[in-house]
Amino acid sequence: MKSHLLPVLLFMLSFAACSPSGKETKGEIEDRVVLKPFSDTTKVDTFKVSLTGEVVKDMNIQFTITAHNGRQIYNKNFKATDLIDNYKSTVDLKKERSQMAFINEEYKLFFEDENFLEPAVTENENPDKNTPDTVFYNELKKSALNGFKYRSGKETSVYIAWSESAQKVKIYYKCCK
Repeated sequence: MKSHLLPVLLFMLSFAACSPSGKETKGEIEDRVVLKPFSDTTKVDTFKVSLTGEVVKDMNIQFTITAHNGRQIYNKNFKATDLIDNYKSTVDLKKERSQMAFINEEYKLFFEDENFLEPAVTENENPDKNTPDTVFYNELKKSALNGFKYRSGKETSVYIAWSESAQKVKIYYKCCK
């Protein structure tokens, strides 16, 4: 009888060793980091997005870009409640559980491949009414630097890129989804 007990005991011990510890902390989500050329065509910059806060009303999404030389060149914070308010008319976000799921999904999708624009502006593209700075837009055509876009609301996407002449990140396009 003891010989039958040993395999069961070993199975139970191996199952317990593979099981999660149960020490997951509410609200702790790993930062997401992507390395891509942005302020230079050959050197990579660090794109980072962090989600902080344990309850929706206190949650923020922080987006930063740090250049290859270690200098932070972009910083944008989004309040979770502002993002939720932008989508309430089209998405059912009445319950905190659905709000939390929505914010987590927005966070996960922030660095989708389609948001990295290589190059920011192609030679055959032309500025339109959604171009806030045509001089910068034309600078991007010549420099062939990459761009990045993110949603700032249900109907608005913001397109940013590095301006060599201004030595900072600027918006080159802002428009509807």
